[in-house]
Amino acid sequence: MKKFFVLWSSQAASQFGSAVVGFALAWYLTKETGSATVLATAMMVAMLPQIILGPFIGPFVDRWDRKKIMIFADLAVMLLTALLVVLFLTHTIQIWHIYVVMVGRAIGGTFQYPALGASIPMIVPEQHLARANGFFMTLQGLINIVGPPAGAFLMEAFPMQGVLSVDIITAVIAVGCLLPLAIPRPPRTTLSAKASVIGDMVQGFRYIWSWRGLMILGILFSLLNFFGGPISSMLPIFVQRNLGADVLKLGWLGTAFGAGMIAGGLLMGAWGGFKRRIVTCFMGLIIAGAATIIFSFTTIDLFFMGIAMMFLIGLGIVMCNAPINAIIQSVVAKDMQGRFGSLLGSITGAMTPLGLAIAGPVADAVGIRPIFYFAGAAIILMTLAAFFSRDLMNIENQKTAGTVNPPT
Repeated sequence: MKKFFVLWSSQAASQFGSAVVGFALAWYLTKETGSATVLATAMMVAMLPQIILGPFIGPFVDRWDRKKIMIFADLAVMLLTALLVVLFLTHTIQIWHIYVVMVGRAIGGTFQYPALGASIPMIVPEQHLARANGFFMTLQGLINIVGPPAGAFLMEAFPMQGVLSVDIITAVIAVGCLLPLAIPRPPRTTLSAKASVIGDMVQGFRYIWSWRGLMILGILFSLLNFFGGPISSMLPIFVQRNLGADVLKLGWLGTAFGAGMIAGGLLMGAWGGFKRRIVTCFMGLIIAGAATIIFSFTTIDLFFMGIAMMFLIGLGIVMCNAPINAIIQSVVAKDMQGRFGSLLGSITGAMTPLGLAIAGPVADAVGIRPIFYFAGAAIILMTLAAFFSRDLMNIENQKTAGTVNPPT
């Protein structure tokens, strides 16, 4: 596991820098424009590259050296941040500059995250995959807690270019950790002999389509993202309408969620989950769904109940994501990991803006509480239905079911 912790350290530095930059740019746009439309546009441009480019990038992740992909992605993002530093130093920054850089950073992430996910099973024994993913979930929880206050502190202490420089420093640290790390390349069992991005992408679709368990898994998580994805975006509205518009309460809820992710990551890192990892995943979903329903009844007088439920939501999400990532990493062919991860990320990622487009008007029409209640109920009902899918429940025992012979 030594190699894993080197990789973990690299991502800790990289993600911390990204969190600081993300917070700083969001606050800068808010302060300079005061426009919700501008901020929403920034969120959209950061999401679109994964949705649009994910299926095309997956084949490259499977063909190229995954360590080099992560290194060059970090370096590319660092150069884009350096460009922003120069623009702020010379007082020539424009809003569209930030949009362009955010798109570029998102493209880098669209390469980096599938490469990271595909690298983990190459350096971690299969029996420890759930633990490894649990530790990465812990990292995300820590970033959720530490990133925003660190960004706020740095913005009080330094000019904008100084804050952005933190990302350059952390990128150097991340690359320095990766350089000596040896990540084996998987044997080519599904890639076509002749390089073809479209052919490899089509093969990824065929691979999923031919394996009912994977196909059902993708549908399930797309629906979960549709119902559950808008919840975090709607939380500020919930606080505004039901908790006295107290920004500190919003901060405490975010901290409780991050603490739940850390607790879930540590739990999965130490325990690893049930022998049938899909059961651990479903248990996490039921916990998160039930906590979301109870959270919908949060009031000012029941605020501590809301804190506890947000903690359980974070815990449940990690209990779901860590084992499901481990399942994917163990059953999907090693040289199909990039394509599968990119396709799944693209499809499920598209569900969040679609869910928001529907949840926003509905919340304005019937109130925000029913959105949380209905989302939690939908998560539980879909999870209970998934228990009756034989293909999904037995997905861990079907490692060769989805094999597709590579075209020549």
